[in-house]
Amino acid sequence: MSAGFDRARAGAPHAQKRLDPEALTALLRECPDPVELLATPRRRLGKLATDGTLARLCAPLEPARDAALRAWLADPAHEVLAWDDPDYPQRLLALPDPPVVLFLMGRRDLLNRPALAIVGSRNATPGGKENARAFAHALSEAGLTIISGMALGIDGAAHQGALDGPSSTIAVIGTGPDRVYPARHRALAHAIAARGALLSAFPPGMPPLPQNFPQRNGIISGIALGVLVVEATLSSGSLITARLAGDQGREVFAIPGSIHSPFARGCHRLIREGAKLVETAHDVLDELHWPGPGPTVRTLRPQPVVEGEAATVLAALGHDPAAVDALVVRTGLTAAAVATALVSLELAGVVATSAGGQWQRAAARRD
Repeated sequence: MSAGFDRARAGAPHAQKRLDPEALTALLRECPDPVELLATPRRRLGKLATDGTLARLCAPLEPARDAALRAWLADPAHEVLAWDDPDYPQRLLALPDPPVVLFLMGRRDLLNRPALAIVGSRNATPGGKENARAFAHALSEAGLTIISGMALGIDGAAHQGALDGPSSTIAVIGTGPDRVYPARHRALAHAIAARGALLSAFPPGMPPLPQNFPQRNGIISGIALGVLVVEATLSSGSLITARLAGDQGREVFAIPGSIHSPFARGCHRLIREGAKLVETAHDVLDELHWPGPGPTVRTLRPQPVVEGEAATVLAALGHDPAAVDALVVRTGLTAAAVATALVSLELAGVVATSAGGQWQRAAARRD
């Protein structure tokens, strides 16, 4: 058994005590071995941490947390990585306060491969999710592992697109590694653990506390070469990830959208602040000066023939989301006729519903 694994096992209980990450990082930089750290006189450590931090460090682990940790580590498919493990993400290790330990399920080999983060709104539009899938798949084909946070919406779509590509995906989660959040992503989590990697800085048993997610976001951007924001409202957590990426010296990319869409406003703000506007996966690769092969170009499927009132409604829809009432005004058709046309267009894969019950064109499918 490696020294790194021994130290990780020794350090994992301290991650359970909810110590301030910066304080624990300072302590372990002074004394990298957790066992030796506990034996170090307090007067020496007092220069690095408060009395409260030192008291929590030396306090016994709560039995329930200890049992959860031991049960999780008993599975040979579960691993814990310390700073001195050769597979600990080196880009993350170069930051001022990297997590003391990381809990891993899945492929170690992905952790130090070139990667790009793709993040965005949880309440994403159908077009946004299709863009996330398409970009993730194309960039995976180009040799970039895709990192995201396994949230609903853009994150989940990015993971799904990357799983279909050769470079796979890493999900950085904001809970303990023994929990799936959100619960509806259970099947996705199992697929990522089997074919990609699930990574957490939080010990087994940790629930999805709000304060966990800024740290989760910093790990996502910290491992990546850059962050691509697909859709974001002005209050989206993905803007936090993008700003952390900028602070960490990573590239920030954003996909623009309709000036009328609240899901484009966060991206537009990032672009105004200096993020790179991208329209294709090649834009990302060019900005990164990526030496690997470009993404495979897939041909667009022929669009189904649209005739009659359905064609009138589609033309009136344009390329921005619109409500049924607006389409009634634009077309002069009855509400019933517009609704019928929209259903036929949806069945043909030409339009889809977006947030707030509006309708928009569906992204063109590729073969």
